[in-house]
Amino acid sequence: MSVNNKVMILVIDGCAPEYITPELAPNIHRLAERYGFARTAKAVVPTVTNVNHASILSGQFPAVTGMVGNYFYDPITGEEGFVEEKNFMKAETLLQAYRRHNLKTAFLTVKGKLLGVYGHAADIGISAQTPDEALLKRLGLPTPPSISSLESSRWIVNAALACIRQEDPDLVYCTTNDYVFHHFGPGTPEAQLQIKQIDDVVAAIHATDPERQIYITADHGMNQKHHLLDFQRAADEAGLHIFCLAPLKDRYKENHIYQEGGIVYLFLKNPEEKESLLSLIRSRPEIEAVMSKEEAAEKMHLPLNRIGDYVIFAAPDCAFGELDGPVTLTTDASRTHGSLYEQEVPLLAIHPAASAEAYQYSKDIAAVLLKKLQSE
Repeated sequence: MSVNNKVMILVIDGCAPEYITPELAPNIHRLAERYGFARTAKAVVPTVTNVNHASILSGQFPAVTGMVGNYFYDPITGEEGFVEEKNFMKAETLLQAYRRHNLKTAFLTVKGKLLGVYGHAADIGISAQTPDEALLKRLGLPTPPSISSLESSRWIVNAALACIRQEDPDLVYCTTNDYVFHHFGPGTPEAQLQIKQIDDVVAAIHATDPERQIYITADHGMNQKHHLLDFQRAADEAGLHIFCLAPLKDRYKENHIYQEGGIVYLFLKNPEEKESLLSLIRSRPEIEAVMSKEEAAEKMHLPLNRIGDYVIFAAPDCAFGELDGPVTLTTDASRTHGSLYEQEVPLLAIHPAASAEAYQYSKDIAAVLLKKLQSE
């Protein structure tokens, strides 16, 4: 294991383990086999972008980070909206810890929202969605493509390579966009091309800095869903007064046109309707399980005061969505995440700071690094 402090964490958005096999990513697997390990790990629940970046950056569960989704709702004020600002994150990140130790950091992302939520503590911040033209010129980077394209993820990992070559940060955190994986399964040419492109750039990064620790993981997996349920509409039609908070909901509807995801937080506005709500839940075959907020907080490591009164979990081939008209929809067009079935993610490490057994969750990358940093 390397004692080198320089680190790169690459989060391939939406990359289920089936996408990044030895056949499709030979360079990464070869380097991991020689200098580290390749295994699967768990993402935290719910398996959505904001929640897992909070954990991967801090080494903490959502109960500590306070991050429960891409969207928020305040039952007291009725305020709701997208999580796109830094004040939602409650735990210290690797970026902040490295800065306290006078170490240089870089945060690179395709999606602009992540720079706003997490990248404010970085010395170098690059977003393909909202690029800094002066910084791109300094690094010799071309104008980024549309974030909803097959090219955006290759662009951001190439930007990480340029950043390492020219700025040599102690910590580089880079994340792609899951546009490709939302639309193309593991066996498709489009998905395979994206992995090959990333594989080539990781090999170039290793060649540039052979002793740098490199961790490749995902914020969540991705699965095909054929049955969608609009539970808000179902509750409204049943005369119930609830607010459904979809943790997956964000501005990137080109990835999931129905805002469809595998978990929903239910805020019960009238406590007297509790039994009627539970009866409705039990009547829906699309719902695999329901937990009280107390049970969900304990089992899923979630903050008790931010997940409503109940949490419902979709069955394997199902998701909760916002549908235009019907309560249910059968479709072949939905590849999405958010549920317990997208919790398994790849974790490949080159010169890791600890043995493979230390990394049960993707968040353990940061947990190990922070412990090491604190001991120095």
